[in-house]
Amino acid sequence: MAEINNQAVSDNQAVEVALAMLERDGCWLMQLRDDIPGIVAPGCWGLFGGHLDPGETAEQALQRELLEEISWQAELLHYSMEHRNPRRRAHVFCGQLTVPLAQLQLLEGQDMALVSPQELLRGSIWSPRLQGHRPLAAGLAEVMQRFFAAPAGPSQP
Repeated sequence: MAEINNQAVSDNQAVEVALAMLERDGCWLMQLRDDIPGIVAPGCWGLFGGHLDPGETAEQALQRELLEEISWQAELLHYSMEHRNPRRRAHVFCGQLTVPLAQLQLLEGQDMALVSPQELLRGSIWSPRLQGHRPLAAGLAEVMQRFFAAPAGPSQP
């Protein structure tokens, strides 16, 4: 997943990524990134998603990434917002996680969890697998604050 973070980009062009805000029972699906040096936001919580491949739309990239990362196909995703920094342009989509967490297969990352809006806004999330708190990836707290403050609110994915 290409998380919301300042990542080195050649030629001063922003990297484009597509990220998923997937809701189930009032909670949001999060991915705990691997602790691998050199990746974006190692050991931090982020959203599932990733870079757009050449010729892909943001929604196509997100569908591909969801299959690669959790072996799941989203039925309907709604464009929620764009979040930019000097090095990254994130297209954030919203949708329903239509299956229980136990039916997902974590293929990338070290944990996943359904997280309440309150936990997301606190910026630190408990990892059931690691039995400890880990922080949100840099910049993700800003996205969460914007998302939950939006007039349509998170109840309108």
